Amino acid sequence: MDDQIEQIPKTMETFFGTAGKMVKPSVETVDAWIGKIPKGQLCTIDELRCSIAASFAVERACPASTTKALKILSKEKPDSPYWRVVKKKGELISQFANGIEGHAKKLEVEGFAIDYAKKKPVVKTDPSHFHKFT
Repeated sequence: MDDQIEQIPKTMETFFGTAGKMVKPSVETVDAWIGKIPKGQLCTIDELRCSIAASFAVERACPASTTKALKILSKEKPDSPYWRVVKKKGELISQFANGIEGHAKKLEVEGFAIDYAKKKPVVKTDPSHFHKFT
């Protein structure tokens, strides 16, 4: 699938918080972006989506397409550092290959600690470990 730029549907403007255009990023595009996240750092899925959208000069990147691409990468290209992407509060992503447990294992191999005491496991880290694309 190629990257697709579409108008944000009127019914989704409230969800996205804006009108305008969005990109549905391809697996290759998402892979290229996450390849920029250095070892020992993490990126939120929101930061990833904002950076992808900015690179296409559109208002938003589709959350469903971005998550789907990450899921595909986790299953079909396991060397791609998909595990460095977490949710906003550091929560792990259950859609990845081998679920939350698989995501946690990949992060632990890179030296991150996981807090299993929460309802949903989260990576324990400070803000300096979160990558910002420039």
